[in-house]
Amino acid sequence: MSELAHAFVTALKLIFTGDPEVLSITARTLEISCASTLLGALIFIPLGSLIYFHDFRGKRLLVNIIQTLFSLPTVFVGLLVFVTFSKAGPLGGLGILFTPTAMVVGQVILIAPIITGLTISSLRGVSLEIRDTAVSLGASRFQTIQTILREARYAIAATLLLGFGRAISEVGCATMTGGNIRGFTRTLTTTMALETSIGNTELSMALGIILIALALIVAVLVNRLQQR
Repeated sequence: MSELAHAFVTALKLIFTGDPEVLSITARTLEISCASTLLGALIFIPLGSLIYFHDFRGKRLLVNIIQTLFSLPTVFVGLLVFVTFSKAGPLGGLGILFTPTAMVVGQVILIAPIITGLTISSLRGVSLEIRDTAVSLGASRFQTIQTILREARYAIAATLLLGFGRAISEVGCATMTGGNIRGFTRTLTTTMALETSIGNTELSMALGIILIALALIVAVLVNRLQQR
């Protein structure tokens, strides 16, 4: 118990004294996760909206598949990206494996079902009366879609925060696509796994505290947006 307390106190010192390694790892993690979330938003919010606003054969099955992929294993995504961008893979010539770019690609794939599926759910949550009112007031289809999207904006923002939380907390995909290279691709989760395995519990504890703090911030923001 005393060893755990000592590790916790040392971890707090590393955080509050601004340890360069801790700050570097945290900044890199935020950079990769924010880039993944932004790219995922640009691609999959429009895709989710497209699915919601159009009726087609197999739509229900497609939505069920998307929702099933919410729990997509991170190591499986990492394996797909690794095979795709390895030297023997179809895109190996790009040379991005074991770089932050490959990590962003992996995280975008990982959060794609979450952003797509929850965007559809967010739009479903808008009252049908709003659509009917817009149509009755002479709104065009495009204006009606704009109205529904505006009504669902807080729920969609919460969706992005959930996607960010999924991206920043995963470890399997980041390790397989980034290689956990010091000063280049190490993130909070991958460094925690490595440092714990070699007995450096103080640094692992410090990074864990930061990760929990970030998760708490995301949770608070999601709850506030859902209340809106």
